[in-house]
Amino acid sequence: MKLTRFLPVLDWLPRYNRSTLASDLLAAVIVTVMLIPQSLAYAMLAGLPPQVGLYASILPLVLYAVFGSSRTLSVGPVAVASLMTAAALGKLFEPGSGEYLAGAILLAVMSGLMLVLMGIFRLGFLANFLSHPVISGFITASGLVIAASQLKHLLGVSVSGHNLLELLAGLYGQLGDIHWPTLMIGLGALVFLVAARRYMKPLLMGLGLSNSAAGMLSKTAPILAVVVTTLVTWVLRLDQGGVAVVGDIPGGLPGLVMPSLDLSLWQQLAVSALLISIVGFVESVSVGQTLAAKRRQRIDPDQELVGLGAANLAAGFSGGMPVTGGFSRSVVNFDAGAETPAAGVYTAVGIALATLLLTPAIAMLPVATLAATIIVAVATLIDFPAIVRTWRYSRSDFVAMLATIVLTLAYSVEAGIVAGVLLSLWLFLYRTSRPHSAVVGRVPGTEHFRNVRRHQVETRPELAMLRVDESLYFANARFLEDCVLGLVSSQPDLKDIVLVCPAVNLIDASALESLEAINERLHDSGVRLHLSEVKGPVMDRLRRTSFLESLTGKVYLTNFQAWQALTPSEVAGEQALAGHVGQHAQG
Repeated sequence: MKLTRFLPVLDWLPRYNRSTLASDLLAAVIVTVMLIPQSLAYAMLAGLPPQVGLYASILPLVLYAVFGSSRTLSVGPVAVASLMTAAALGKLFEPGSGEYLAGAILLAVMSGLMLVLMGIFRLGFLANFLSHPVISGFITASGLVIAASQLKHLLGVSVSGHNLLELLAGLYGQLGDIHWPTLMIGLGALVFLVAARRYMKPLLMGLGLSNSAAGMLSKTAPILAVVVTTLVTWVLRLDQGGVAVVGDIPGGLPGLVMPSLDLSLWQQLAVSALLISIVGFVESVSVGQTLAAKRRQRIDPDQELVGLGAANLAAGFSGGMPVTGGFSRSVVNFDAGAETPAAGVYTAVGIALATLLLTPAIAMLPVATLAATIIVAVATLIDFPAIVRTWRYSRSDFVAMLATIVLTLAYSVEAGIVAGVLLSLWLFLYRTSRPHSAVVGRVPGTEHFRNVRRHQVETRPELAMLRVDESLYFANARFLEDCVLGLVSSQPDLKDIVLVCPAVNLIDASALESLEAINERLHDSGVRLHLSEVKGPVMDRLRRTSFLESLTGKVYLTNFQAWQALTPSEVAGEQALAGHVGQHAQG
């Protein structure tokens, strides 16, 4: 097996050249400018000191470049993971305390270990248990909770709460204590960022800049908001008037940090770490696959588990917080022309330089500006039209989506995502336990067979053809028995019944026993059981059993062959030419 599968860096590094270097450096500069305020803001969202966000944006990018399979995914702190970190730690420790920081570090390490182990054992498929409606509902609800949690910083009031109801109730009770200078700064930054996102690019293009150059410059709006509000606060000494600022940030690069070895704390954070890992992995893979498809590349989901796991381990051991692939940063990285993960390494160098040189200047940065940055960033996560689309298309998926949204908003992010996963699994089992089935008949003059309730077709009182539109396994084995026996009781002249199996990809042991029971009961009733259009892999497994030997009927290659062989009114010459496959048929 190729070593590049485990170390994707060995695939692109030997072909690295000056042209690629130039593209990656340009992308790194742009992403670095974007990542500095985001890192500070998301650390604040997680209830951590601002420098923790910077620490989580250095070594994780380097490790992902070595182990990650995506060429353009940009990892670091993201809004949803930060919210989940705050939700997990807020009920155990006081935000800002040493224990709280130690818990965040441990969350990153635990998440990293879980992701690496899942990647080694190729468990990337587990993310499929999170249905898209559930993920969409969870992200929308999380976006609303995140936005609501930042309103207190815009208003300059003190409010606590872990869900939307608690936050809104707290804000309502503090409306009389609004700090107006803070509100002016926060609203000013918010209006500027919203306007820049909508109008800055067209304005720059109107001044003669190219589409790509205007797009890149418009991404620097958060930095401009940070610089202007910091200068205003410093010149007017607004911090002395009650405007909350970031404050002194320790300079220098992060050192090696050992996670807590308290076994009870590991147990308390295990579920939270697993949820952060899975949600982060789903988000990263979705972004990575979307961007890779645009360049006709591919990513390996199992290797992504290893890459993200290594990034989280690096974050934990360098005093950071849980990280994952960010949508906005990755899109900017892609649009800026990043060719390889080396762009992430250069971004890490840029963040490291900022940590060394810029921390004194950040001390006067208003917290309200970071809150405005978060609100504008998470606004893109809120997708109300998706709720309407899901309602119109699938009521059952809408139920899972709605439950996720309601519990996330009203209780906690963990309860929301757990409920969504459990409901998705329950809906899957319910649907497949009652698979769609249809009695089919022949479309006159053709070899095609369709549902007798939807089309004008030929049928025979002595023959029934039942199409089963689902694999057969333990959850629907009894349903199949009831369906077949109900069909027999409704047709007193029935002599032959054909199970039409083009959609059956699997027959497990429980379903095999049900087929054997159906065969015996039909035999006692004077009815023969036949199969048609059985797939090759299913047929291979049936051959390893005694079922085909005891089958009262035969296995036919096609429905039409079964129709010809079992319909006595067909022309004798046509019957003679009709071929069928016996017990050793190839599906």
